[in-house]
Amino acid sequence: MAKLYFYYASMNAGKSTNLLQADFNYRERGMRTMLFTAAIDTRGEFGAIASRIGLEKRATAFEPETDIAALVLAAHAEAPVACVLVDEAQFLSEGQVTQLARLADMAGIPVLAYGLRTDFRGKLFPGSAALLAIADSLVELKSVCECGRKATMNLRVDAHGIAVAEGAQTEIGGDDRYVALCRRHFMERLSAAES
Repeated sequence: MAKLYFYYASMNAGKSTNLLQADFNYRERGMRTMLFTAAIDTRGEFGAIASRIGLEKRATAFEPETDIAALVLAAHAEAPVACVLVDEAQFLSEGQVTQLARLADMAGIPVLAYGLRTDFRGKLFPGSAALLAIADSLVELKSVCECGRKATMNLRVDAHGIAVAEGAQTEIGGDDRYVALCRRHFMERLSAAES
């Protein structure tokens, strides 16, 4: 039976690398996959999933109104799709998460979604909240805080490395804008920014 998996972590935990490895494993065995990434992610080439270690693969860019299930089912009707892989899953809408669950449940296609759990204030992203609620399997990928403990939070910083406590939930950036920290150090630095 196919499942909906949610692989979540803080920044720099290897989510995209893990996704691209899973894609390679399917394709190496002659199985067809479909890759999706958020159109809002402008860090690299549009419609590409890229890892910090240099792996990259073309993907279909999704917007909030994209009917992912319709795209997959149309492709599946032409030739079997063995797996759907979604990067930047925090940007999925609740409806799109439901679509992914239906692909697993009704079409028998496994779906592997990778993304952040929380934003720079420690609040759930809508896509992540929906995935945490209905995914069959939740897998936390590990990253490391500057203190050596497990990093679970993403702190937004300014150009000088000072914590930012206000702003839009989504601001695209990498190491220049975000730091992965354990909860203790995240709370300390966020509290300092709020005072």
